[in-house]
Amino acid sequence: MHAARHGTQAEGCLAVAIRLPVRIVVLVLVVPVRMVWDALVVGGRFLRDTLLRPLGRALGLALGWVARALFVWPWVALWRYVLRPVGEALARLGHVLLVAPAVWLYRTVLTPLGHALSWLARGTGAVFLWCVRGVVIVLDLVLGGVEAACGWVYARLLTPVGRAVAWVFKGLGMVLAAVAFGVYTVIAWLVRYLLVVPAMWLYTWVLAPVGRAIAFLAGWFARIVRMIFTGIGVALYWTARVLLVLPALAVWRWILVPVGRALAVVAREIADALGHAWRVAGYVSRAVGRFLARLFRWTFVEPARWAHRTVLTPVGHAVRDLVLKPAAEAARGIRRTVRQALESARDGARQARADFRRMLFGTPPEPEPLARREPAGGETRTLGSSTTALMKD
Repeated sequence: MHAARHGTQAEGCLAVAIRLPVRIVVLVLVVPVRMVWDALVVGGRFLRDTLLRPLGRALGLALGWVARALFVWPWVALWRYVLRPVGEALARLGHVLLVAPAVWLYRTVLTPLGHALSWLARGTGAVFLWCVRGVVIVLDLVLGGVEAACGWVYARLLTPVGRAVAWVFKGLGMVLAAVAFGVYTVIAWLVRYLLVVPAMWLYTWVLAPVGRAIAFLAGWFARIVRMIFTGIGVALYWTARVLLVLPALAVWRWILVPVGRALAVVAREIADALGHAWRVAGYVSRAVGRFLARLFRWTFVEPARWAHRTVLTPVGHAVRDLVLKPAAEAARGIRRTVRQALESARDGARQARADFRRMLFGTPPEPEPLARREPAGGETRTLGSSTTALMKD
């Protein structure tokens, strides 16, 4: 209840004032369009069901047969009658010309040759291993003597010489280390008192105060520039607000929003009126269509049905019983008579040909009966009958 009251209050007097005229005008304009639309829909469905769908099916079948005849059957015939026989012939020819000779060559030539080469390789490998083993033994003996000589030279000659050279280089290293430490100490003292100490004094008493003063002046300058730009920005903001934003806000609030609301109400009412009119026009169009259908049925269909039921059906039954059935019986009797005459003529012609052939060539000799070892027809084999080779007399 509260929601209905709230919706009624939200519509306003403008919607209530324009709703009825708009719906009347729209209904007057939409009814002919809806009737034409329904007539087109009915005609389109009738054409689709009676003409377009059968025609489409027929065209589909025809195009399918044409496509099959043009694209499928030629390739099938080419594969079945050309490519497959040619492939089978080439396969047999390749087997005869390549596979069979290769198998024969492998069995009769390559296999014995491979066995012979394998035996030769095993013998050559055995000889080569025996030779390598002898060379290794000789080299082992030679290297043993060389190793003993080298051990004596290392122990009696190279070790004393190496120790003397190491002692000389150790003394030279100690002298050079002492000289380098003295030179480093002198250079470090000179660098400290000639460079580091003056640089620290210069930084502490000259560069640091000058930098602090420059930073203080830069901070004050930045504050002054910030204050100037802040004032300019505030002035530009209020100028743009007074000259642009407030007039645009007033135009939006007092002109565009009411006009937009009014146009929205009008558009909503027109849309609702179109929907309502379209539905009402559908009811009107359905009623008109039913009236025309009933008028067509009473004018054409019922008289045609009455004529078919009361006139054409009895006449058709009478024609069928009095004319068509006797005619069909007569046609069937004539067909049986003609068939019997043709069979008699065919039998007479066959007998005449047989008599003529017998007159020219004589009676053919009858085949001589063959002597059968098995009992004929109803006879059965017994123990006293001589039907086997062992029981014959």
